[in-house]
Amino acid sequence: MKKMRTRTWKTMITICLSIFFFGIAPKLTYAAVSVGGEVEALTTSSYLVKLNVPTARLYAADNERSASVAEVTGSTAYEVLSYSDGWARIDTGSTIGYLPLAGQATVIETTREKVDETIALRQDVVQYALQFVGNRYVYGGSDPHTGVDCSGFTAYVMRHVAGVSLSHSSAAQAGEGRTVKSGNPKPGDLIFYSGGGRINHVAIYIGSGQIVHASSAKTGIKVSKWNGRTPARIVDVLS
Repeated sequence: MKKMRTRTWKTMITICLSIFFFGIAPKLTYAAVSVGGEVEALTTSSYLVKLNVPTARLYAADNERSASVAEVTGSTAYEVLSYSDGWARIDTGSTIGYLPLAGQATVIETTREKVDETIALRQDVVQYALQFVGNRYVYGGSDPHTGVDCSGFTAYVMRHVAGVSLSHSSAAQAGEGRTVKSGNPKPGDLIFYSGGGRINHVAIYIGSGQIVHASSAKTGIKVSKWNGRTPARIVDVLS
């Protein structure tokens, strides 16, 4: 599992570097943050360009033989859409064009915000849980290989992927994490449902409005719509 996460992050880093060096970096770029040799989080950055001269020409393409489409001034900072090879593609608010940077402009990173630190872990939880789709539901069961109930399934997945220990009870699990605002689950969050005034079912949210859960003896472990029943509570046990 750790190797899988490492491969995932290496792929993401390679994509980010390729985007940056080959000139298609978006105004929001993503990079991996390494802490103690392991990737811990993503950051997102945005950029502005500031002139070092009073005015400069803005071109239709990234060469000075192309048509001039506007003139920009040193009194304003402009949003960078992409940049490389000495050119920045910028948005002036009325025109989008290419600005030559050499000697006349500087690109400035304006924000760097940490994105959810559990992105990779959440994806691992989802992928691990989905491998058991089609397996048996067994009341009181705790191993999805041989048969498991709803809370046994969530406890097994969280223990094996994230090292999180949960009770073998949906009602108890509902109190073992951080409550998430209704309607805003993230992949890996636990979705709880109630019947008769009490929590009686739990599932793992997998994104795109779907859950994976040990549903019943008839259907086993399956994927369903997350709001097929009205969720009673959403809990984050991963953050």
